[in-house]
Amino acid sequence: MERKFKTLRQYVPIVARVHGEHHPEFYDVKKVFEEMVEKLANSDQLNLDTEILKLREITNNYEVPGDVCESYEAVYVMLKEIDDTYFG
Repeated sequence: MERKFKTLRQYVPIVARVHGEHHPEFYDVKKVFEEMVEKLANSDQLNLDTEILKLREITNNYEVPGDVCESYEAVYVMLKEIDDTYFG
């Protein structure tokens, strides 16, 4: 999961910059992801329930829009994998 967070830290800001105008919901994805990163950095006990549930709602369960690039899709795939790992 740590590797996915590292990759997402690179992808999320770029995808927000490139696609945010046409997909403003991605700004919310970025905000929630940043909250997750903050929790990871400042907590011994990882509790991401709230953030993952928000991501499910914002992304319509990680449904990739039809007009986006592979990086956007990769972000949703990685977030879904984190969700699956976390809630296992």
